[in-house]
Amino acid sequence: MGGMIVAPQPLAVEAGAQVLMHGGNAIDAAVTCAFCQFLLSPHSCGVGGYVILTMRLADGRALGLDAPALAGSKVLEEMWSDRVIRPNPDGWGFFLEEKVNDCGYQSICVPGTVRGMATILDRWGTIPWADALAPAIQLAETGFTVDSHLAAGWQSEPKYPEACSLLEYVKRNDEARRIYLKADGSKYAAGDTLRNPDYARTLRRLASAGAEDFYVGELGARVSRDLQANGSFVTADDLANYALRHTSPVRGTYRGYDIYTSPPPHGGPTLIEILNILEAYDLGGMSHNSPDYIYLLARAMKAAFADRNPHLGDPQFVDVPLEWMTSRRRAEEWNAIIDADRDIQVSFAPPEPPDTTHVSVADDDGNYVALTHSLGSSSGVITPGLGFMYNNSMVNFCPWAGHPNSIAPCKSRTTGMTPTVICKDGRPMMVIGAPGATRIITSVAQVIANVIDFGMPISEAVWAPRIDCQGDLIKAQARIPEYVCAQVHHRHPIVRLPQSHGGLALVHAITLDPDTGEMHGAADTGAGGMALSV
Repeated sequence: MGGMIVAPQPLAVEAGAQVLMHGGNAIDAAVTCAFCQFLLSPHSCGVGGYVILTMRLADGRALGLDAPALAGSKVLEEMWSDRVIRPNPDGWGFFLEEKVNDCGYQSICVPGTVRGMATILDRWGTIPWADALAPAIQLAETGFTVDSHLAAGWQSEPKYPEACSLLEYVKRNDEARRIYLKADGSKYAAGDTLRNPDYARTLRRLASAGAEDFYVGELGARVSRDLQANGSFVTADDLANYALRHTSPVRGTYRGYDIYTSPPPHGGPTLIEILNILEAYDLGGMSHNSPDYIYLLARAMKAAFADRNPHLGDPQFVDVPLEWMTSRRRAEEWNAIIDADRDIQVSFAPPEPPDTTHVSVADDDGNYVALTHSLGSSSGVITPGLGFMYNNSMVNFCPWAGHPNSIAPCKSRTTGMTPTVICKDGRPMMVIGAPGATRIITSVAQVIANVIDFGMPISEAVWAPRIDCQGDLIKAQARIPEYVCAQVHHRHPIVRLPQSHGGLALVHAITLDPDTGEMHGAADTGAGGMALSV
């Protein structure tokens, strides 16, 4: 079997490609790639994280699976309401005293990744569970070369004093320091070799004992003892009772294309709403990234977030008006406001941290898989001897009561994760997704428009400069000229980011040529990923 795979980490892409080359399907390749990503991007994803899947199988079914990070049973809705310093001005959650929601044991939610990956492979894959873990085990044992992206993360300082740097996550935990700092306490640099034999042993245990060992077996016991001994809200019963959510993708249409994407509390409904608003306009008749186009695009984004922020939450806890948010009628109401150039007000809501990862895979049989998985930014916590970091998903909850995204036991919080598959006349033509928090939504929308409205090949569509607007400010990559931004500024505040590439979500996508059946892939140039055809 052949196909194509795209992800931010080349070594993980290679592992997934090898699976395709040896007869595995897209599901096999995605899971194998994801386990390697755990090692290569330790703050972005891993055994202690969560995962959302959107896929279109060769038999024509569009399916999804959500393995969210859930708040522990010991949380209370207003337990942190008196510890709020301020919202993060960039939207990455709230700053709390002592960073309790961001770093350390109290920031951890119940992980869903292991059960999620095992279920994905068992239901739709073809290779054994142990085979999918084998490349990651080898990476952990023999080590890998630290790339410039990971090394730069450990070098960077937080923009705000109340925020955590990646290095602070490491330094706050004894095990993390032992694994992710050298013996002399210095940081790993690009080109250094990093080994994690503890993680290898954990993965080998999962390979032999099965995924359920993480929840009710030896691994689960070690996890729960450590979490409970150190004040986590997650209990042994939370692990044992963890349940996946077998959700259907949210479906929309855009100019005759069928869009299948992630359900609430994730980014899919907002993506559909942006596309619904944009469909009323002849984007292809506009000059790409002209002042008029940027202004219109930003207003559509802003309108969709004006609906998202006060309404989106875990549908098992709150009534999410999904049909209304994704309806043509609601889009037409926004079109009238945009056409009249009336003001759009967006209330604040905390999205997720930007450190997430993604893999897009397609095989020759017609399986298209978009898999986004994350740790948030990681809690920095590593249980002695296990080697992996846990998520810090408590940072994403609203610390005040009464919001759809407020804290509650066993609740999932909102994310921007938007794994998406697009079909035309019943045939897949694109699989797309990204890391990058709620900027995933706006970046994916732009790439879709670049392909469908402007006729760009996928590489050009992914690499084209992008913007983001979720409130009172448009943020533009530095490759959008200042003279363009100056014209936009007469109508709406706009700033240029310091990054020419990156700074927004990192889109990874594959398209299928309907005439030739040829696949084309593109990895975002803001990171070190690649697209590999086999």
